[in-house]
Amino acid sequence: MIEARALTKRYGEKLAVDDLTFTVKPGAVTGFLGPNGAGKSTTIRMIMGLDAPTSGEVTVNGRHYAEHTAPLREVGALLEARAVHTGRSARNHLLALAVSNGIPRRRVDEVIGLVGLEGVASKRVGGFSLGMGQRLGIAAALLGDPATLVLDEPVNGLDPQGILWIRNLLRGLAQEGRTVFVSSHLMSEMALTAEHLIVVGRGRLIADTSVSEFIESASRNSVRLRSPEAARLRAALAGPQVSVTSAEEGLLEVSGMTAAEVGRIALREQVPLEELTPVRASLEEAFMELTDDAVEYGIHQEAS
Repeated sequence: MIEARALTKRYGEKLAVDDLTFTVKPGAVTGFLGPNGAGKSTTIRMIMGLDAPTSGEVTVNGRHYAEHTAPLREVGALLEARAVHTGRSARNHLLALAVSNGIPRRRVDEVIGLVGLEGVASKRVGGFSLGMGQRLGIAAALLGDPATLVLDEPVNGLDPQGILWIRNLLRGLAQEGRTVFVSSHLMSEMALTAEHLIVVGRGRLIADTSVSEFIESASRNSVRLRSPEAARLRAALAGPQVSVTSAEEGLLEVSGMTAAEVGRIALREQVPLEELTPVRASLEEAFMELTDDAVEYGIHQEAS
């Protein structure tokens, strides 16, 4: 479990993290989202003891990271996959970590097999592709068989097969009762992987909720319908709080009404329906809407 309490970090006059309080619980994949400059990386660095908070605190499994006598057995982290001695082989890199942390040597081959690097385990890391480097970083995070995982952009550089693999891996680890905390900019992947979200902007907490509740909070009453008598139904749906648009003949997009309300009007008017579908925002649309005021480096801003 990861617990942040009033976590704050200043760099001179820059307030990078502002009074963040949240809990990452075991048993679910928790996504950590925010625009560029939102304070995600700084927060992760404080979790891992790489930066000291200006005020507040963050603990992993009840202790500050530096207080754990065997940290790799408590929390595995992927912060920068390429931060590896390029002259070492993948196996020797993991072996050095294992020996220095009292982890059995057999665990090295276990994680190499787990991440699919058996064929290149003896090759120097300097020749690895970006995706292979990511797999090695994930292997290092899993080396101590930790109860908590903190992964920053774990799918970076992975091909579609690799993305599916890491998605299933993270879900499986969470189902084992582990705490899985994943930072990513890929909204489509987070929608498929995460169950819970912590969203920050300008260093402040914007949302701490389930994925479904986050999307629902940004969704408006909107319905898509298809009917051979769409024109007649459109007239019946007209109202001061209702917007009806049509992208093609027979198809209507209705905002301001629920599907049930549209269905009742169609029944009253005896208009046949071929489709009646509530329209929900995607995770990306919800994220863009709810973080719009927290974007620090937006494309709409002009250089001064």
